[in-house]
Amino acid sequence: MILISFKMGWAIAIAVTVVALGILILLYFAGNKMQQKQLEQREQINAAAQSATLFIIDKKIMPMKDAKLPKAVMEQAPKRYQRAKVPIVKAKVGPQVMTLLCDESIYDDVPQHGEVKAMISGIYITSVKTLHKTTKKMQQEEAANGKRKKTLREKMVKRQAEYQKQLDYELANKKSKEDAKKKKAEEKKKREREKKITV
Repeated sequence: MILISFKMGWAIAIAVTVVALGILILLYFAGNKMQQKQLEQREQINAAAQSATLFIIDKKIMPMKDAKLPKAVMEQAPKRYQRAKVPIVKAKVGPQVMTLLCDESIYDDVPQHGEVKAMISGIYITSVKTLHKTTKKMQQEEAANGKRKKTLREKMVKRQAEYQKQLDYELANKKSKEDAKKKKAEEKKKREREKKITV
């Protein structure tokens, strides 16, 4: 009786281990697929980005549905993103006051008020540079005055930004290595053609 229950215990443990291993493998491949998709989307966003000078009026993290974004944007966004909190920037672009979405990794770099040079893809801000020294000083003063403990979200966003920079660097290195290999292969083919012509 004890032997049977002991064997059953091992069988259950092995079954649970196999199921857990299967789930981990599935998550690994799903994660890789999602990462590739995200990289493709980021490339498309960067390709469509345009430079613009913005005067930042306000910035907040709020639900998309409360941000007063254009109706077309709200219709295209999935329901779960409409309820999720996203970084929103209200800015004056030329004569128009617009509500823009901001990349979470650069949200802290956007000043509360001030003029910035930004790369915009549609209504999405991908990068920001402050134009005036006074704006930078104001940001530093705000950071010094408001020394508070960072929330978990802020820590995670910072960590994500660091990983994204590392990934971009690795992809750039990989691309440059691939370009160098292609160049060498082309030069080799060219030399072989020249040899054939001379023979």
